[in-house]
Amino acid sequence: MSIDATRPQEGPPRQGRRAQSPAGILPDGAAPSAPAAPAGSRHLGLALVVISMAQLMLVLDELIVNTALPHIQHALGFSGTGLEWIVTGYAITFGGLLMLGGRAGDILGRRRMFIAGVTAFALASLLAGLATTQAWLIAGRALQGAAAAVAAPAALSLIAVTFPEGTQRNRALGVYAAMTGMGGAVGVIAGGLLTTYASWRWVFFVNVPIGLLLAAGARYVLPESQRHPRRLDLPGAITGTAGFALLVYGLTRGATGPDGISHWGDAATLASLAGAAAALIAFVLIEARTAEPLLPLRIFADRTRAGVYLILLCLAAAFFGFFFFLTQFLQIVWGYSPLKGGLAYLPFIGAFVVVAGISSKLVSRVGARPLMITGAAIAPVGLFWLSRIHEGSHYLTGVALPLVVFAMAAGLIFVPLTMTLVAGISDEDSGVASSMFNAGQQVGGSLGLAIIGSVAWTVVNNKLRSAAHPSYPGALWSGVTVALVMAACACLLALVITIVTIRVRREDLPDGPVVM
Repeated sequence: MSIDATRPQEGPPRQGRRAQSPAGILPDGAAPSAPAAPAGSRHLGLALVVISMAQLMLVLDELIVNTALPHIQHALGFSGTGLEWIVTGYAITFGGLLMLGGRAGDILGRRRMFIAGVTAFALASLLAGLATTQAWLIAGRALQGAAAAVAAPAALSLIAVTFPEGTQRNRALGVYAAMTGMGGAVGVIAGGLLTTYASWRWVFFVNVPIGLLLAAGARYVLPESQRHPRRLDLPGAITGTAGFALLVYGLTRGATGPDGISHWGDAATLASLAGAAAALIAFVLIEARTAEPLLPLRIFADRTRAGVYLILLCLAAAFFGFFFFLTQFLQIVWGYSPLKGGLAYLPFIGAFVVVAGISSKLVSRVGARPLMITGAAIAPVGLFWLSRIHEGSHYLTGVALPLVVFAMAAGLIFVPLTMTLVAGISDEDSGVASSMFNAGQQVGGSLGLAIIGSVAWTVVNNKLRSAAHPSYPGALWSGVTVALVMAACACLLALVITIVTIRVRREDLPDGPVVM
């Protein structure tokens, strides 16, 4: 789940604070070109519709697919570990190519890349919806993620190009952030509706007309941005994305299969893990030596900022793991329809929105660290409570209340986390820092799901082989319990990291939450 707050700091910096450009607006920290807004408030309104709807489409795609996973598994014969690739295939290319997509917008023009990204996303969605094999669908999801990596940074950047600084830009950023927040609710409900009353294929097909309309409208209502001649760090993008993909593949493949055989010692597993290590080492060396790296390694020199990224990886791992396995439990063990399963998450979404709003007001009074420690301490409680769910549990006490507790924790953490990220960072690095925040959610989530899934599916398959009368729902319940306990442990690790690394002062925080 991408996390957005309200608006960035505007105007001249206050005494003792740095001048702050909106994080994420300029992917590489370049100074914004003068807005070339279309004439008339009507055109500005249409421009906002195009940008905000594109953001909504990209955000909800992660959740809309989750509710359809059990139906996809049945239709195409996915194994449990194979099913994870429908989620991680999208996350790896989205997170791995996000900074490259932002740099491409700087070089080639943000409107051009926005149109290219949204059009490619629509076509990739069509490809995924037509899939008749597992490899076909996973390839479609990977292409969706690559297209989203091009469109997402361009969409946010275009707000700075299109809307004059001040009230109009602030309003546009507020709508953009609201669309991101709505993505969770819209995604789980839309996924349930489409899967229940149409087909799982429509969770992909729905993007086609929307994407093509947005691409056509962008040509007429969005201005082109100034181009900045820069190097496109393709070696860094290729080695980084390949390294994470190989790592996720190796971790996923190592799980014990239905035959009861562990695959950690297989040549393919070992080769993929070795290849991942080689590619990631090459990525670090490339980024350390190139003149214009996608990821300047200096941003990790600050202990607090490095801690923010580690916390983000842990929380993303917990979120991806709990959402994936709880969805399986609700539909397979409890027999919920996709629509009912999607609606089951509404307490989480509602509580998160409310608490995040409260957190954005508290952070200027009490600082970031107390809120983050409180949230990180509460999060494992919610997930461990959720792990106690079983076949005879009641929805209110087994799902709704633990989800509310976890949502409260997330709301307390994410707003100060985003503000801590940009505290004291130079304008030169503000864009890459925010791009890393979004990329970290995807990478952390995909790695976390691979690790949690490898253990959970091993438990499921061992349970099926050892039981005298094996029942898949019963075996799945055991795996879900393990997955949720591991997600709780990831949150405990986030708590330890928060206590050890976060040292930001209240006066160093920006005046308002930052759109990431």
